[in-house]
Amino acid sequence: MASLMENLIDVLNKESAEYDGLLELSEKKTSIIVSRNLEDLQKITDEEQEMVGRINRLEKKRVEITADIANVLNKDVTTLKLTNLIDMSSARPADVAALTDVHNRLQAAVRRLQRANEQNRELLTDAMDMVEFEMNLVQALNAAPETANYNRGAYSAGDTMGVSGGGFDARQ
Repeated sequence: MASLMENLIDVLNKESAEYDGLLELSEKKTSIIVSRNLEDLQKITDEEQEMVGRINRLEKKRVEITADIANVLNKDVTTLKLTNLIDMSSARPADVAALTDVHNRLQAAVRRLQRANEQNRELLTDAMDMVEFEMNLVQALNAAPETANYNRGAYSAGDTMGVSGGGFDARQ
């Protein structure tokens, strides 16, 4: 049981370090979004994907270790939480201290990561709204009203007001 607890603490410490790294990337991403640097945004997103893959592998390992601990303790793995393990480990103060520390670090990192991701989501939404506004503005400029000129056959011969026919002319 002691080695299982040590393995669990080790995996949780590694997972906590990965979440801290992911938080750091999310904070960098905020400034990249503000500066509208798409190339750097792609790079940082790729780095995040790699970290998420490592976190997923650590999470699988944590689930396996927790299942082993549940078997040893004859507990249901679905109801066994980290806080329960802390309470059950009262005979081993070193394990209690280590589990409590890593539990608190993980909770804090996840809360900060959620806040950073929410901020980034809002910034991206605002950026997309601005792009949509600019595109609508350009489309509105290209769709200027026509004059009400008609030819002899009662067909509209009106010109578009305010817009030249071909857009930008480099020869002018």
